[in-house]
Amino acid sequence: MYKPAILAGALFALLAVVLGAFGAHALKAILPPETLQSFETGVRYQMYHAIALILVGIIGQREGFKPQRITTLFNMGIVLFSFSIYALTLLKSTQQIGLGKLGILTPIGGLFLIAAWGMLAWQALRAPSTSATQ
Repeated sequence: MYKPAILAGALFALLAVVLGAFGAHALKAILPPETLQSFETGVRYQMYHAIALILVGIIGQREGFKPQRITTLFNMGIVLFSFSIYALTLLKSTQQIGLGKLGILTPIGGLFLIAAWGMLAWQALRAPSTSATQ
């Protein structure tokens, strides 16, 4: 078990539940539907990748598996992707200006998430096989 991945996954999942409830109750009354939908996308992706982190932590000690980089990529991806969406939607709702610079973080976060999945796939291909009959 790789505890840093499990801890990060659990904390991101906890926060996704809190933010999801916040969006469904507090933001629903003040955000237009398309902005609320963006916020919900951030929450959904955060939860998906929190679960992925927990799974990386569970398989983290298998022979030949190196969870550190995957964990770092998922963590960075979640923060940049989901949290930039939260900031953009909340700042937009309060009529703040200057959002253009913040918007670049979302696709960069997406690239980190893609890289994490790619690295996970690569390590799965390289890892020694185990047989269910052994």
